[in-house]
Amino acid sequence: MTSIRSILVLGAGELGASLLASIEKYASYLETKPIISVLLGPSSRTDEIAGLNISIIRHDLAKLDAMGLATVMQPYDAVVSCTGFGAGGGTQLKIAQAALAARVRRFIPWQFGVDYDAIGRGSGQDLFDEQLEVRELLRSQTGQRKTDWVIVSTGVFTSFLFEDAFGVVQGAITQARNPSWPITVTALGSWGNGLTVTSVEDIGRLTARVLLDPNVHNQVVYLSGDTISYDRLASVVQKVTGKEVRRALMTQEALEDKVLRNPTTINKYLVAFGRGRGVSWPLAGTYNAQAGIQTMNIETWLKRQLQARGIQV
Repeated sequence: MTSIRSILVLGAGELGASLLASIEKYASYLETKPIISVLLGPSSRTDEIAGLNISIIRHDLAKLDAMGLATVMQPYDAVVSCTGFGAGGGTQLKIAQAALAARVRRFIPWQFGVDYDAIGRGSGQDLFDEQLEVRELLRSQTGQRKTDWVIVSTGVFTSFLFEDAFGVVQGAITQARNPSWPITVTALGSWGNGLTVTSVEDIGRLTARVLLDPNVHNQVVYLSGDTISYDRLASVVQKVTGKEVRRALMTQEALEDKVLRNPTTINKYLVAFGRGRGVSWPLAGTYNAQAGIQTMNIETWLKRQLQARGIQV
């Protein structure tokens, strides 16, 4: 792969900001430093990326069709999408179509999550099926000039695992505001089921490395900060917080019944996780482990979060 001279990142939310900072850091060691740009919405704030040496361009992604977005991408050698599921159905496929139409040399789509190939179609989560369509599109390229692509599978963002709304670990972070708040860990499917998680900080720096790695082409790259069973997760949360953790189990039958009664996006996620397929992988086979790069496990992440909120652990 010849050197990348220009990079466009779509979005500067939690992951986008981390990635932009990491790209700028890694790029500073290159003989030819690439020009780095970010695509933001017309009213998106730039607080998270203030001080970075990057250019900002503004477009309303929702109003651009694939060809319009391709025109925006065309001047760049590489495009990384940090625009996630919040952008709505159809967005990920549109971005991939635009990248191929623009003939960008290197493309990393928003696939920062589970192993959609292993989960397969019909998971109950419509957005997962769209991610499979993106993979099929990238793999189906023909002709002389193809876009080189890399899919980065990260598992769940560690921060999302601890969101009360996700329903797996509830109260562990909330206790910083209310020490009497109970902590509950809910296993999805069974206590032996596991999941892989990676912190946003690690995803940002590892994706920047993958983007600029000349040895990674047209493949799925796996990352992991931690791969853990729900049983072990409950033990780690109890160890770090020093509080008794309530344990609850949602069987697959209960999860599927819940989504039938209330088909929210979160409930659809939980059904997919309850099946235990494509949501975890061994640390030993990951990009970071093979490169000897240390990542943040759940215990370290939770300790840092609580300490940042003034709780001694």
